[in-house]
Amino acid sequence: MADLSACLFLQLEKYKKADFGKCPRVMCHSHPLLPMGHSDMPNMKPVRLYCARCEDIYNPKSSRHAAIDGAYFGTSFHNIIFQVYPALIPAKSTERYIPRVYGFKVHAAAALIRWQHNQRDDMRRRLRKMEIESGFKDGDDDLGDEEEEDEDEELALEEYGGPAGAAGSGGAGGGGGLVQT
Repeated sequence: MADLSACLFLQLEKYKKADFGKCPRVMCHSHPLLPMGHSDMPNMKPVRLYCARCEDIYNPKSSRHAAIDGAYFGTSFHNIIFQVYPALIPAKSTERYIPRVYGFKVHAAAALIRWQHNQRDDMRRRLRKMEIESGFKDGDDDLGDEEEEDEDEELALEEYGGPAGAAGSGGAGGGGGLVQT
């Protein structure tokens, strides 16, 4: 048992010095990586690198590390080292990437509307494949046409603010935005 703890201590020192590399993700702030295998059977797969912060697996950049058999470390090495040294388990990051355009945050409602448009387009494609009448006004036009984009906007107005051209829907008066009723 003394041999195992001595080996783990040597690997711990390599981990602290980031001898195996650092995580390429920006939000991990160059967190050190640990070696791991995809298989416990020898000569099956080369070693991979595990980031405990983002919990993702990477191919080694170094050809020296890529030549090592993954079974040398096994599929559970990273779990064992964190069991023996629980103080090394990194805290999960609450930091999240915030999308920006020219330094300005992308509005959350705009992202929601884009998602809704994509969901509607996907539904249209699935319905067309199944040859089901969708009830959408676009007919048999392709989804990428500019005319359909105009129809999408009209459809959104109908869904959220009543029929196009009706009072309060941004029709004839030209507010142009979605009106909540």
